[in-house]
Amino acid sequence: MNVIYVFSIVLAGAAALAVVLTTDLLRMAMLASFYTLTLVIFFLLLQAPDVALSELVVGTIAYPVVLVVAILIDRAE
Repeated sequence: MNVIYVFSIVLAGAAALAVVLTTDLLRMAMLASFYTLTLVIFFLLLQAPDVALSELVVGTIAYPVVLVVAILIDRAE
């Protein structure tokens, strides 16, 4: 197995662990976006650009925006 593959898997695992261990919701949304970026890099390394593109749109843009809006609505109440 190539070193870059192992590095990307370890980076994705560390990012996932950081998301799980974060207690602040805004930081969790940002870390979830970073976790998604690590998965996008991994998918690109596996030569799956269609999966990487859909993961990029959903995980990096849509999901964190929905989380941040929900957090802001909750804090406003």
